[in-house]
Amino acid sequence: MKKLVGGLLLFGAFAFSSAQTITFEKTTLDYGTVKANSDGNRVFTFTNTGDKPLIISNVQPGCGCTASDWTKEPILPGKKGEIKVHYNTATVAPFKKTIDVFSNDPANGRVVLYIQGTVVAQ
Repeated sequence: MKKLVGGLLLFGAFAFSSAQTITFEKTTLDYGTVKANSDGNRVFTFTNTGDKPLIISNVQPGCGCTASDWTKEPILPGKKGEIKVHYNTATVAPFKKTIDVFSNDPANGRVVLYIQGTVVAQ
């Protein structure tokens, strides 16, 4: 009986430890100082470091001045995906914006990414 209970507990620990896991190379992208109306496109790269397919369900920029696109198909274990962000560099000012990433990662279902920099006049 003790072996049966011990086996079930061990099986349960393995069942909970295997999952999809999102791991970003960077969670902050610094544009540095850029000129007004310059290229505002940047890319966040992530890897599924788990052992089940990772699905990004939504990417929500924190304001209307930022747009995004992301890998829509499931990311298999060990594979990489991308989240492309675009910041509108028309406004001359420093900026720090957030992008919320929602996935099926049980430990990190919501990850906050940041873009920052300063836009200067031409």
